[in-house]
Amino acid sequence: MVPLLALTACGSGDPSGATPAGAQASPAPADDPVAAVRKVDSVAALLPADVRRTGTLRIGSSVGFPPGAYYPNGQDKPPAGQDIDIADAVAKVLGVKPERQDASFETILPALGSGKYDVGTGNFGVTTERLKTVDFVTYINDGQGFAVKKGNPTLTTKVTDLTQLCGLTIGTGAGTTFEATLTAKKGVCADAGKKPYDVKVYSENGATLTALQQGRIDVVMSTINGLRYQAARPAAQTAFLGEYHRLDVGFAFKKDSPLTKAFQAAVNELIKNGTYARILKKWGTTASAIDTSQINPPEHA
Repeated sequence: MVPLLALTACGSGDPSGATPAGAQASPAPADDPVAAVRKVDSVAALLPADVRRTGTLRIGSSVGFPPGAYYPNGQDKPPAGQDIDIADAVAKVLGVKPERQDASFETILPALGSGKYDVGTGNFGVTTERLKTVDFVTYINDGQGFAVKKGNPTLTTKVTDLTQLCGLTIGTGAGTTFEATLTAKKGVCADAGKKPYDVKVYSENGATLTALQQGRIDVVMSTINGLRYQAARPAAQTAFLGEYHRLDVGFAFKKDSPLTKAFQAAVNELIKNGTYARILKKWGTTASAIDTSQINPPEHA
């Protein structure tokens, strides 16, 4: 993320409506594990009095691509995805109504401090830099990975070291941990006596995929779950090159927010009652499950 503030993530949706081949919205799974979720009074009691009184939560939501959050039926219809289901389930446990406001990925974390939103969602990864200014309540373990156009002979093995990318052009999202990682470590190629890699940053995920398909970039750095999901769709014509760095992903709050304990208890309630496992199964992300929600865990080494 350019400002290391922004995060691991899906990034914003594509308002232009111009989606590349393979980026067309996939139908959302029909099952609805959130439907049966009910308010848990002991958890709702952890909310601040003003939130209990208004009964609403303002959610700044970055809607990007499946399985995290996307528009299966167009931007004039409700979004769907793992992050949407988990946020809605948490709101039901807390007995509040989520007021979701679409926002571009890189704007959400700064807006939390101003009070524009109560909570931010967008596959936000927990990093040391972000923890200086933002609080997190974790709900899944995702992270950073790479993908190439299927059949690309330039890069065919799992990326475990950024020197494997020297001389290549990498596409990634604006304001993400991917951009921050690539920028911070750009000197590794010179240290290895190799040509540096070039980084191209895109505001829309559809634009990144188009660039990959058209050969304007050699490799994409994005979320592990997003790239896996994409590679499983033949029309995308991409190949996943494995996990590079795992990150806890969480709901984001302004520093010292009084909401964190309530959200943590709500996520743990969903884990305990089985709703959490059903949501992850629905979206094919079971391998990213966590055993318990944490507030501000340290970044994975």
